[in-house]
Amino acid sequence: MTVCLLMLAVLSASAQEKPQKWYDNIKFSGYGMLQYQAQDKEDAKSNTFNLRLLRMILDGKVGEFDWRAQVQGTNAKGPGEPTVQLVDLYTEWVAHKEFKVRVGQFKRPFTFENPTHPITQGWRGYADVINRLSGFGDRAGEKSSGGRDIGIQVQGDVFPNSNGRALLHYQVGVFNGEGINRSDKDNRKDIIGGVWVMPIQGVRVGVFGWTGSHGGMTTMNGTNESVGLNRYCISAEYDKDEYTFRAEYLHSQGLGSGVVGNTTINYALGDKADGWYVFGIVPVVESKLHAKARYQTYRKSKEWGTSLNSCEVGLNYFFTKNLQLNFEYARVNDRTLAADKHNYNLVDMELDFRF
Repeated sequence: MTVCLLMLAVLSASAQEKPQKWYDNIKFSGYGMLQYQAQDKEDAKSNTFNLRLLRMILDGKVGEFDWRAQVQGTNAKGPGEPTVQLVDLYTEWVAHKEFKVRVGQFKRPFTFENPTHPITQGWRGYADVINRLSGFGDRAGEKSSGGRDIGIQVQGDVFPNSNGRALLHYQVGVFNGEGINRSDKDNRKDIIGGVWVMPIQGVRVGVFGWTGSHGGMTTMNGTNESVGLNRYCISAEYDKDEYTFRAEYLHSQGLGSGVVGNTTINYALGDKADGWYVFGIVPVVESKLHAKARYQTYRKSKEWGTSLNSCEVGLNYFFTKNLQLNFEYARVNDRTLAADKHNYNLVDMELDFRF
């Protein structure tokens, strides 16, 4: 709260003083996500309102450099526990679109879905495989980091066609490998990168790779060691004129705890996991009502007996471009549960706004 109030104070003071050129390049924005969710999962029924997310953002520009500072508040950990944290803090040299350099804390350059805005993404949450293999509630055991890490990255758009539209994008970065707001535990860095082609307007087809380690993991002998990590992703997307279709497959090799924030290796999980999702969002009434459907699977041990699957349908209604109501129904199949309890229903509604 102190950080947020300071951000507002700076903006208020700058508005009262004589305008200076660099003030004109600062923008304050944010968004909130209010949620109702219910499920009839056996022995774990729930029916609750949630404050899913609040973000407050400062964006600015100094010469040839852009910068961002973003603070997040959420009730994910529950009352009485710290729920406000810095999620983004970086600057990027943007003088040339073919070669940009970003330094600080920001989204890992892995998958199409990870860097997608939580509201624009359009669902009750990122796909399960994205959450578990892209640095959210990661299988490796690091604390939930919203798909982010601390490091340095280069990226660019190259090979423009006759209309000046780039046909290829590349990005590669070097990171601590420990998630947000944490220094490197083993002095070994993660290397993450991706490349995609854009043959026609709205279409992207890409591949991503990630190799590195996760430090400070406790083995069965009680010693602390680094655990290697190797992942890849294959992605395809069409996004144009309010039509969005996306499919991704992720594969991971490397031991982990399987529990967010837990550093003890769970050898029973094995060292492989994978998953995929495919969805479509289409306009029913232009700029007003969208229909959507998604299928997803995550296999925490790369075996069907450990899979979490769901078929989902829903609607997104836009009161204005900055206020929307989302509804979603999911039929979930969790094969890690007892045989007669595999299937359950989930309903989610969200009111999302931007400012």
